[in-house]
Amino acid sequence: MPPLSLDLVLGAYSVGVFPMADARDADEVYWVEPPRRAILPLDGFHLGRSLRRTVAADRFRVTADQAFAAVIQLCAESAADRPDTWISGEIERVFVDLHARGFAHSVECWDGDRLVGGLYGLALGRAFFGESMVSRATDASKVALAWLVARLRVGGFTLLDCQFQTTHLATLGAVEIDRADYLALLSAALAGAVGDASAAGDWAALDRVGATRGDTRSVSGPVAGKDIAQLLVQTS
Repeated sequence: MPPLSLDLVLGAYSVGVFPMADARDADEVYWVEPPRRAILPLDGFHLGRSLRRTVAADRFRVTADQAFAAVIQLCAESAADRPDTWISGEIERVFVDLHARGFAHSVECWDGDRLVGGLYGLALGRAFFGESMVSRATDASKVALAWLVARLRVGGFTLLDCQFQTTHLATLGAVEIDRADYLALLSAALAGAVGDASAAGDWAALDRVGATRGDTRSVSGPVAGKDIAQLLVQTS
């Protein structure tokens, strides 16, 4: 099988298909189009009281696109509840390339200088396709997801694709929809995005805008966790 190309992967995601592998050392990938798709409505993220306190207290230092390769490697590591992974070396390679081209992004959670969680995915038009998230400290992946939802909302995204529903995602607001309904949402999120930057989501918007008291303001430094919590409470 020829190596995955960027154009092949981007084309697949644009029609609702994504690659997976049977194991970390698998030589081939297969293409998946679930009959039912998990999405997380950006206005339906469930920020529970405990998670809100964690986010607002800045328990973790949260960054974006500062350690993409490290995040995908951490997601691919074996864990007690997941001895193997669908993220093969080939999938990792193509996503690192997609990141270098500005299509793939990560959110990182740090405890000091130690990466303790995060997530990564692909952005096309106003859609973000969440690929994997990982936690090596309590609530780290939940915090990363909260920051992702805030970033997508501020950036004008309309679709957060979670691929498969899990109990964990359901507690955070994810729902399952039929393939036809998903494809309609995907089509709307991609409409006009080819060749028109104004029709695409702005991943970097959160780096320029903060949320406070229901209004927006320019910020010169990193957005604070309390601003993220406030934004999510206002829009949940």
